[in-house]
Amino acid sequence: FKNHPATIVNPDFRPNFLTSIEERIQLLQSSGVDFIAAVTFDEYVASLSAADFIKLLQEGIGMKGLVVGPDFCMGRNRKADVSSLRSLGQEMGFSLQVVSVQESNGISVRSTTLRELLARGDVNTVSLMLGRPFSFSGKIVAGFRRGRELGFPTANIKTKDGMVIPKNGIYSTIAYLGDRKLMSATSIGTRPTFDDGKRVVETYVLDFDEDIYGQSLRLEFIEHIRDEITYDTVKELVDQIRQDVDVARVSLKPLIDRMGQ
Repeated sequence: FKNHPATIVNPDFRPNFLTSIEERIQLLQSSGVDFIAAVTFDEYVASLSAADFIKLLQEGIGMKGLVVGPDFCMGRNRKADVSSLRSLGQEMGFSLQVVSVQESNGISVRSTTLRELLARGDVNTVSLMLGRPFSFSGKIVAGFRRGRELGFPTANIKTKDGMVIPKNGIYSTIAYLGDRKLMSATSIGTRPTFDDGKRVVETYVLDFDEDIYGQSLRLEFIEHIRDEITYDTVKELVDQIRQDVDVARVSLKPLIDRMGQ
């Protein structure tokens, strides 16, 4: 679905997506899926029984088989579980494949687990579970330009509403700007040294000096460098930023070299 079904059932629900709908479509396409239909979940869809929804799929796209997870439920009030769907498959002429929950080092790979790990800043484990680096995209917007004043001009990233953002701190990241892959150090937090209060995502792209306001940028999180810290002086902050950039460069350069950028 384009939107989270819970937002229709409970208007006060605020989703925390690990990927945007655009990123999910791109990931599916890269895995070899030929056709993707993103459906809007609304009150009409919510009112359908599992049999009615399956009939729509059969008549609309010629569905022959359904692939679900072990805890999947379909239909009004989530009434049709895997057992019910298996029976419906026999009645309505479609196959049902139940995919088991994947595990990583003995831990089930579930969205709840991934969100908890990101809340702790553990991007390494999240990337291991996903089989790819955790990432999100956003638009580059104007900020307070404090980074430029400190000698480290940053790109402020406005993320889409409802996206999961890792724990406040400093991360080594790869910035994707168009076809380019660039080394970057990303800060997530409230900039406590300046007492700004508002949580922001900003990234310093290494060895880079271009005006990129208004462009879209995707960040891949490679490593958590440190937590967010309040410094007594601006000099202490600048010294630490310099160290953070050095750490990011050491961790990212081999990756960038292997990627051919």
